[in-house]
Amino acid sequence: MAQPFWHFSSSAPLSVFSMAAQWQQRRFNRQLPQAQTIQARFLQTLLKEQQGTALGQALKLDRVTTLEEFRQQVPRWNYDGHAPYFERAAAGDTNVVSPLPVQVFNMSSGSTGSRKLVPITKRVQQTRAYANQVAMGYAFEQAQSMGHRVGQLLLTTLITPLGKTNAGNITYGHVSGNQLRTTPSFVFSQLFAQPYDALLISDTAARNYDCLLFGLQQESLAYLAANIPQIMLQLCAYLERFGSALVDDIGRGEISPEIALEPALRQKLQAMLSPQPQRAQQLQTLLKRHGRLLPRHVWPHLVFLITARGGPSDFYFERFGEYFGDTPVFGGTYSSSEAVFGSYHQLNSDEAILALKTNFFEFIAPDQWGQDTPKTLLPHQLQVGEYYRVLVTIYSGFCRYDSGEVLQVIGMRQGVPMIVFRYRQGGTLSAISEKTTEHHVTQAMAVLQTDFLPIEDFCVTLSESLVEPYYLLNVELTQETKLSDPKEFLHAFDRQMQWANESYAIKRQKNDITVPQLNILAAGSFKQLRQRRLKPGVVDDAQVKLAHISCDRNFLDGITITHKIR
Repeated sequence: MAQPFWHFSSSAPLSVFSMAAQWQQRRFNRQLPQAQTIQARFLQTLLKEQQGTALGQALKLDRVTTLEEFRQQVPRWNYDGHAPYFERAAAGDTNVVSPLPVQVFNMSSGSTGSRKLVPITKRVQQTRAYANQVAMGYAFEQAQSMGHRVGQLLLTTLITPLGKTNAGNITYGHVSGNQLRTTPSFVFSQLFAQPYDALLISDTAARNYDCLLFGLQQESLAYLAANIPQIMLQLCAYLERFGSALVDDIGRGEISPEIALEPALRQKLQAMLSPQPQRAQQLQTLLKRHGRLLPRHVWPHLVFLITARGGPSDFYFERFGEYFGDTPVFGGTYSSSEAVFGSYHQLNSDEAILALKTNFFEFIAPDQWGQDTPKTLLPHQLQVGEYYRVLVTIYSGFCRYDSGEVLQVIGMRQGVPMIVFRYRQGGTLSAISEKTTEHHVTQAMAVLQTDFLPIEDFCVTLSESLVEPYYLLNVELTQETKLSDPKEFLHAFDRQMQWANESYAIKRQKNDITVPQLNILAAGSFKQLRQRRLKPGVVDDAQVKLAHISCDRNFLDGITITHKIR
């Protein structure tokens, strides 16, 4: 049987975790006045450590002794510049990007290719963990000041690796799963409501079901976590869909045979359960009273939620009230597969404080974005209210890496920027964290136009469904063309998308993203959409460029769809 945290002989592990995080956060605060020194020391230490690697030798890091030499002599690279060295590391070569062995690769979809593999060493894991600990220290301190105590956390992240590199036999996977797999088993059992094995279930619906089965046993659950708000809402949808079955299984202490599980996993998880008739009766009462199970009812003591803030998150937060009431939302760390940019420091705030001890940072002001060799600014030189592109130099091997992240400086704390993520240049589309870019969809559509017919314009958007999300391919045909086989056209789009974006392919194969839908729009639709974006005084809609991807689920409001094919 899974033991909720109040059944432990002591809640010491949770308290120790909270106290350690708060200690790191307070120490971090005391060091803010030394931010410039910390950043300079970080760079010097990194350069000394990395100069003997193959990448360091190619960049002649041994000849760099000052900050100005670093900025003038070391090129600014996107992922493609680093890719040959990361591929060598993936093939098993040592001392290519770090003198330390590569333990795992984070995988992210790339803006100019099918994927990115980011090498992670023990040193990188430590710096990422430190930034997360600082962030959680802020959250625990605020929660404690409001009279809340620490408790267990529920999440549904798949932790199974996505695969291994062909030559090097090194595991790769999504950053969240990689991090969770490094958590010691004893610590995991103390911090999390769901058992480790529940996160090994590949089927999304079954994994959510089993995590909910364990989480619902605990009325005093303290936290819910998800990488992105969409996944948090997806959990809510599964709770509604499976409410009655979950109540029955909790009462019986069994996992429904209707849930698709591998026999070995079913046996392991089943052994951790026992009948909970009293809790089942509580949940049944809630189900009868409200007609569905909602997180704010089944877990009335939630302290805060942890999920990504900034960027497109506000669209999803508008729906949080229905499910979570006024439970605060905490951002954790502002990070990507490649880097950690900041630690959030307040509940219900999009502001993060720059991760001073995790990367070396440079920033590019908008007037330099079009330059081949842009001038860069250091953190203390940024202006409040302005937008910047960010370059990071990290122990993973990224050196002056242009991530495409665009952030805004909201304030300064003792000379350290308080930042908010606004967007990634070029934008991304995610039904469930696959990060499809405009480059991906234009690659796919270029093939389709060659194989089928020319089109007037197109845009890819997302379905309303969060439980079974899918892509909407919105196409306006030219006046002289007619699509003879719409279903084959749609199948071809799906195939090309899987070729262009490996992350999309993985999620389609697991049915996390279901089959797309084709919307054929009336003639003149994109002209109408462009006219909506006209600025005052501009009459020519040809001056308006529409992106080929959009997270706006209201994108087609008022547009006539002549045919829908699924």
